[in-house]
Amino acid sequence: MNGTVLVNTDWVQGKINKNIYGQFAEHLGRCIYEGLWVGEDSAIPNNKGIRTDVVEALKKLSIPVLRWPGGCFADEYHWKDGIGPKEARKRMVNTHWGGVVENNHFGTHEFFELCEMLGAEPYICGNVGSGTVQEMSEWVEYMTFDGESPMAKWRQENGREKPWKLTYFGVGNENWGCGGNMRPEYYADLYRRYQTYARNYGDNKLYKIAGGPNVDDYRWTEVLMREAGHLLDGLSLHNYTIPGNWEKKQQALGFGEAQWFETMKKSLYMDELITRHSAIMDRYDPAKRVGLIVDEWGTWFLHEPGTNPGFLYQQNSLRDAFVAGLHLHIFHKHHERVQMTNIAQMVNVLQAMILTEGSKMVLTPTYHVFEMFKVHQDADVLAANVTSGTYEYEGEQIPQVSASVTRQQNGHIHMSLCNVHPGAEAVLKVELRGLEAPARVGGRVLTAGDMQAHNTFAQPEQIKPEEFTAYKQTSSGLELTLPPMSVVVLTLEP
Repeated sequence: MNGTVLVNTDWVQGKINKNIYGQFAEHLGRCIYEGLWVGEDSAIPNNKGIRTDVVEALKKLSIPVLRWPGGCFADEYHWKDGIGPKEARKRMVNTHWGGVVENNHFGTHEFFELCEMLGAEPYICGNVGSGTVQEMSEWVEYMTFDGESPMAKWRQENGREKPWKLTYFGVGNENWGCGGNMRPEYYADLYRRYQTYARNYGDNKLYKIAGGPNVDDYRWTEVLMREAGHLLDGLSLHNYTIPGNWEKKQQALGFGEAQWFETMKKSLYMDELITRHSAIMDRYDPAKRVGLIVDEWGTWFLHEPGTNPGFLYQQNSLRDAFVAGLHLHIFHKHHERVQMTNIAQMVNVLQAMILTEGSKMVLTPTYHVFEMFKVHQDADVLAANVTSGTYEYEGEQIPQVSASVTRQQNGHIHMSLCNVHPGAEAVLKVELRGLEAPARVGGRVLTAGDMQAHNTFAQPEQIKPEEFTAYKQTSSGLELTLPPMSVVVLTLEP
């Protein structure tokens, strides 16, 4: 044995908010247009302009919440341009992402249609950077007011009689950068002002999310919590996993073990970030009322050769699957403070669930991890202690195995494990304290013999989950063997 997992099945540490499994769809590259929206007249099968194949695939992830319209795009988006008859909507240049012209055919009504199709709650990010208080206030009124007012009347004229239910509302995005290049003191004052006019109408109560820090800007968190903590419900955090550095990004494919190891190590850095930002938040909010909202995370590589650099289109390999698995385990660990996360992004951009090319669609390794891990949504976190060997590379080392154990309301226990070592299996003894031998054990594994394994339109199922059988039951639990580079989810039924 080179590792153990000790699970106290009668020790519940808390609950995982299902919104940790949130998604993000920005007006960026081919995420919205082509990826999600093709228009009612498209030859690609669609429902009210939204492509059917992508929606059907995404529904299998049980997506709890979807963030829109950005990202950097949010702080140059003017919502009134995206409602009403499509032929009359203003065309605009997406100056942030590729300089392309958008026709605004996908706007507020279409976004809520998409959320209803997916069964996901909407998370809308308002415009602080280039927008006015009135513009933001009227958008909230348009969406949520059930009464007589100019905005409610306008919504009804555009085909929506009753208001939508909207809980999650972001007051700006990355206001330290593309959202205005502001100082935290200035943004804190703007947040206080803008959120005042984002009203709660009727029984619709907004969960207001402030634009939080960039990576390790702990001073930003300090200022926001000190100056506006009592007026916000959530504080965002953005951090991308970038092998190399921001100025010299690397390709998504064609990497070696050095880049594999660096990516795993940088994924684990999210744990330190959350720990340190949470410590600051704890000083101002010891009851943990304010959620930490990691609404942008994932890999960021160079764009695929031959594509528009501003479209951020990248291939998605087995390496990305581990970035997803390790991050989700970290979010589980910090369940008391982390109340939502949104991987960037859902389709055709950065660490996507799905890639499309015309009428073709392919599911990525990241998609499969989200599908395998969805059993953790809203589940109880069980106390688990993991000891494993280390994965060493050129004098550095990280834990070889990461794990998380939860229990659903029906009593089923789910254990997810990531063996990050590309060349060594992990033999683990699992001890289940407080549990009689489970009546049934089953599992699935995502792995490949090549760390660059990925799905293409020509070969869409190169990598997908398979049945996991490398385990045996013992008097105290299980013994299992994780293949090199494997993500495994076990189900233990009482």
